[in-house]
Amino acid sequence: MLKQYLITIGWAVTGGLAMAIILPVVLKIFSLINPTNEWQEVKNGNTGMAIILSSVIIATAIVIAAAIG
Repeated sequence: MLKQYLITIGWAVTGGLAMAIILPVVLKIFSLINPTNEWQEVKNGNTGMAIILSSVIIATAIVIAAAIG
């Protein structure tokens, strides 16, 4: 039982590290291919851009979870 807990904690740490490394890279690539300043648009209250950015983050998380799980 303890072995399973340690394996689960190990995968959780692996997923967290992968997100910490890959997510900024994905957001930078998204910023480079998009002609607008996304973060300024979100600060100005553009809900559509906020939804797009959150969907990019969630999609990246799903891909990482599928890759390590």
